[in-house]
Amino acid sequence: MSALIGLTLGRYFAARFLRTILGVFLTVFTLVYTLDFVELLRRAGDAEGASTGLMAQLALFRTPAVAEGVLPFAILFGSMASLLQLSRKLELVVARAAGISAWQFLQPGLFVALAIGAFTVGVYNPVSALLKQRSTEIEAKIFAKSTKAGSGKDIWIRQRSLDGQAILRAETAVEGTTTLAGVSAYTFDEAGLFVSEIDAARAILHDGYWELQEARLLTPDAPPEAFSTYLIASTLDPGQVRQRFTPPESVPFWQLPETIARNERAGLDATRYRLQYDVLMARPVLFVAMVLVAASVSLRFFRFGGVGKLVLGGVAAGFALYVARQLLEGLGASGIVTPAVAAWFPAVVGSLLGTLTLLYQEDG
Repeated sequence: MSALIGLTLGRYFAARFLRTILGVFLTVFTLVYTLDFVELLRRAGDAEGASTGLMAQLALFRTPAVAEGVLPFAILFGSMASLLQLSRKLELVVARAAGISAWQFLQPGLFVALAIGAFTVGVYNPVSALLKQRSTEIEAKIFAKSTKAGSGKDIWIRQRSLDGQAILRAETAVEGTTTLAGVSAYTFDEAGLFVSEIDAARAILHDGYWELQEARLLTPDAPPEAFSTYLIASTLDPGQVRQRFTPPESVPFWQLPETIARNERAGLDATRYRLQYDVLMARPVLFVAMVLVAASVSLRFFRFGGVGKLVLGGVAAGFALYVARQLLEGLGASGIVTPAVAAWFPAVVGSLLGTLTLLYQEDG
């Protein structure tokens, strides 16, 4: 950076990019946190142990994972804001008059995008994934017995074992484990006749059986019985259940290679985890693409007019890139295209299109 535009000017431009990008991201982060906190307070109601402080902590644990999805837009809007401010204050005019091309004064912004991308992959993503797992544990403890906890997304599992059939319904699952919370298990004999209902605070799947904790047994011809632990035979594979309960977004970046290898050794489908790994690896390039897209619509001088239309064009281009990325990730998750293509194609094509537009604008 210093060899092209000088260390002092490079630091100045880099600081402007970093400040505006962080400003946009922190604004969105605060908004997401506030909305989630209010929603958690509404859900808490009379739930036991659901204090305001704990809800604030839970919202803080949940927000980083949600805010991670808006990072590309923070790069796009932050870069646009930075370049528009530099243009409005005629600082870009002075830089051009001093013989500095657009490619040179964009270098600090591209460096900042790469640095943020590397940081979010290596540090932010692992932290947000671990916090998300922690948030599911807290939710399981607080909302499992609350009548206001239901979200309409109950988990249903059907199994067949030596004892007959069983159907388990759970209000939530703790990510990264084989633990269910707020469980009701319905057992049937080999003829399909109802045998019993077991309500439990938690159910943990081990090799060969479910361990139901704080359980209450209900049968048609006997009074209810309480058990600290109640076992139900199972032929389910704990690895498959753990994979079902753990979305790829909840696995920290540094654990993804091990998770992929473990699932493949067990004969399980690791496509979603491989896709998540490639998406994270391509993130710095995607951030570079966002800076190039922002530059292609933000370098016009204010006195020439038409800046508003260009900004709207940049926003539209950013959303188009986002839609293309979501579509390709969906195709990659379903196995229609390879995870590498689904992850890298939007980032590479966005970078190339942004570069092509800048070449046309700057070099004719």
